[in-house]
Amino acid sequence: MTDSPHESPAPAQKPLDSLIRHTTDNAVSWITLDRPEAMNALTWDQRERVIELLTAASADPDVRAVVITATGRGFCAGADLRAGPPAGKRVPGDVARTVRLGAQRLIAAVLDCEKPVIAAVNGTAAGIGAHLAFACDLVLAAEPARFIEVFARRGLVPDGGGAYLLPRLVGPQRAKELMFFGDALSAADAERMGLVNRVVPAEELEKTARAWAERLAAGPTRALALTKQLVNASLDTDRATAFAAEAAAQEINMTTADAIEGVTSFVERRSPRFTGH
Repeated sequence: MTDSPHESPAPAQKPLDSLIRHTTDNAVSWITLDRPEAMNALTWDQRERVIELLTAASADPDVRAVVITATGRGFCAGADLRAGPPAGKRVPGDVARTVRLGAQRLIAAVLDCEKPVIAAVNGTAAGIGAHLAFACDLVLAAEPARFIEVFARRGLVPDGGGAYLLPRLVGPQRAKELMFFGDALSAADAERMGLVNRVVPAEELEKTARAWAERLAAGPTRALALTKQLVNASLDTDRATAFAAEAAAQEINMTTADAIEGVTSFVERRSPRFTGH
């Protein structure tokens, strides 16, 4: 196990389904990293499985929210180099290609998922593991959780979207502090900095994640997807473009059954019954 951000393809020693557990319950897709002996460091095939599940969630009308969580003391200790064969001689472009097709694809899969994604961080989230959590739409953390930007400790540049995500969440100065020093950040400090939505006792993490996810799953799914897209895009655009995108999104949204139900329920003075369509 390692918290290095790069890895080589390698078969898992145990069946992949036992390392990345997946269930769908009450319209919530639960993706659980289950390799506690390695602090849930991700091998190549595990990462591909998570990407596959996030992509499938976007296209599945029976899935209306996603939770990413883990077992044991670690949420995700980054990428696992030791699970693969020794790296051969590098040629120019190999590292950039690995980052682009690997860690960046994982983070993009979270950001691009058309359903709201909750990170339920049970323990240490380091390197790519921290970025996996920060890419999620909402972050819940158990009190023992820690977040560590380990890259500088290893003489590496943060990848997997770190330099993109962190300044947008905490500002450039805080982002540099976290990345330059690589100190462990407690769940409470992460909450104060705005990296975490809420910290809960460890025994309440799953219960809270389930309550939040099921509330999202009962909501207007397409409206939430469009809202996610608008918020994410707004950080990279000017006001005129953002306003135009907002108007276009509302135009699209008003054709959905949930939007019609929302307006109708308001007029009829009752709670809406959203179906995700």
